Amino acid sequence: MNSPVYQTVIVGGGFTGLFTALHLAHEHYPRSVILIDKNERFCFKPLLYEYFDGEMDSFQVVPHFSELLKGSGVIFVQDTVQSIDLHQRQVELASGNSYKYSNLVLALGSVTGYHHVEGANVNAFPFWTQADAIALDRHLRDCLQKAIQTEDVEQRRKLLTVVVVGGGASGVEMAATLADFLPHWYGALGGNSAEIRVILLNHGQKILDGDINDPLRPIAETELQKRTVKIAIIKEAEATAVHPHAIEYKRNNEVTTLPTHTTIWTAGTSTHPLIQDLPIPQEHRDHHNRPLVTPTMQLLDFPEVFAGGDCAAVQDNSLPPTAQVAYQEGANIARNLKALALGEDCKPSQVDIRGTLLKLGVNDAAANLFNVFEVAGEPAHLIRQGTYLTLLPTPIHDFKATTEWLDEEVFHHHLDSHDVGQKVVQAVELVGAGVVGVLVARKLLKMLGDEEKR
Repeated sequence: MNSPVYQTVIVGGGFTGLFTALHLAHEHYPRSVILIDKNERFCFKPLLYEYFDGEMDSFQVVPHFSELLKGSGVIFVQDTVQSIDLHQRQVELASGNSYKYSNLVLALGSVTGYHHVEGANVNAFPFWTQADAIALDRHLRDCLQKAIQTEDVEQRRKLLTVVVVGGGASGVEMAATLADFLPHWYGALGGNSAEIRVILLNHGQKILDGDINDPLRPIAETELQKRTVKIAIIKEAEATAVHPHAIEYKRNNEVTTLPTHTTIWTAGTSTHPLIQDLPIPQEHRDHHNRPLVTPTMQLLDFPEVFAGGDCAAVQDNSLPPTAQVAYQEGANIARNLKALALGEDCKPSQVDIRGTLLKLGVNDAAANLFNVFEVAGEPAHLIRQGTYLTLLPTPIHDFKATTEWLDEEVFHHHLDSHDVGQKVVQAVELVGAGVVGVLVARKLLKMLGDEEKR
């Protein structure tokens, strides 16, 4: 396929790839832009749990790329990348088509890492995409239906036992979500919701260990036990094998078999195979085998190639693999691509870590805002959803003006520091949880700043 030489190709439509494309369109980038992804929909991964448990709709969490890019001038190609030739500056697709580029953006993210655990890639459920969420939903509903119909106590126990492998943020969020809505599902079928068991298998001594959400561990440990059914946390347990109806784990040098019909795998990620296959020397990769990039987000050996998000590591700058980092890197890459097109110098990427947000069940969360203060429970849930809603790459007209108006009308006139909780509930009824979440965060930060000044 013949294509113009002067064009930018973006491989991968996750946060980094999509936001690079959207920012290029917004900045009136003078070259054509092609975004390639194997899926027809963008997946807003932090809100995939809300899509899974029915709190949010598909158009919010997994919108079509065609809708997001409508009118942007960005060409979307739904296809699977077969290979990337950095020397020939060409991307080969599974369809047989190929695209040459003047600049390339690698935004492939990472893939589920099974760490060579026997049977994990076959018998465990990943939770990474819309398809994963749909598959797990169907499986769990099938298990509940079978459980309600069987009189075999042991068989029912297996069907109603769910094991989540991995005590990082993904595992904690998954376990908390399941422990809230599975009992309701089973109860609606006429079953005894107390029979639901959710088990979190953690390799280390502490959940969230080494994670950006580490400061929220005390809150998380408390909130996990407040779910509709309590979550059993098995620590220092290394998964050794996953079977169709059981999982094996080693703890204190003893191997235990835990019967279950559902094992969900959230125990880490691996570098994307296409990234591993790139002709980049090992000394220009990090210990996860990801290519190193300069502060301007360019590959060391191929400066015409930019990379960001989970599939790259910035030299001398350790950044967490989170959505907020990925979308900021996308904006930085877009600015530098435009600079190159205009003959200007690239500038170092600036990433601002604005805190962390952790889902801890239906309508429950924990938030660490700007490392200034922590919020738990429903207020944190509102902040989390509101913050993510502002990041959704959908055309919300005049959102900034709307939030400023709400800040003035709802908060300035109706909210003071003595009755925040009560007024937040009233405000939610007026204008919706999403927008209020953002405004609550803003108001609380302002109140805290005012207190420090006194």
